[in-house]
Amino acid sequence: MSNWKKALILFGQFFKFGCFTFGGGWSIIAQMQKLYVENEKTMTSEELLDITSVGRSLPGTMIGNVAMLYGYHVGGVVCGLACLIGMILPPLLILTVITYFYSLVQDNPWVMSAMVGVRAAIVPIIASAAVSLLKSAFRYPLCYALTIMAVILYLAVNMSCVTLVVIGVVCGLLISEYYERKELKKNGTA
Repeated sequence: MSNWKKALILFGQFFKFGCFTFGGGWSIIAQMQKLYVENEKTMTSEELLDITSVGRSLPGTMIGNVAMLYGYHVGGVVCGLACLIGMILPPLLILTVITYFYSLVQDNPWVMSAMVGVRAAIVPIIASAAVSLLKSAFRYPLCYALTIMAVILYLAVNMSCVTLVVIGVVCGLLISEYYERKELKKNGTA
């Protein structure tokens, strides 16, 4: 398949994702998990988690970064730009229309009630993506303990995301080294 054809398909998929961005970027990650990991099997949960981690660590919007990184992973710069443009076009169009008509609907109880319902629907979508990613994201059991520690440090101590990423990198290197040495000893090559 040519890169341009692949880019067009990705543009359509990310345009569709962009139409349902309610709840922020994490709901898009849930949709990507469903389509690319579970249905098409074009990437693993581990790869999606890696792309999400890098996208979250870069400046800019997390989901814009993830879209660009995924597209680049699949087909280079052209596909990355197709994913990014496909992702941002629907919200841009929707926000343009909403901004234009906002004064007409800001006090409408039907519109406000609908938004409450949308928010309530997003929580289980995001939770299911998180559970799916956690089930298959880690190679080593200690990574689950690291995840729990990071959540506690973030929520209880209000540790910055940058610090958590640095701690994660260091701990990831140490955990990998530990398990690789353990494997070498087991095989008798150490």
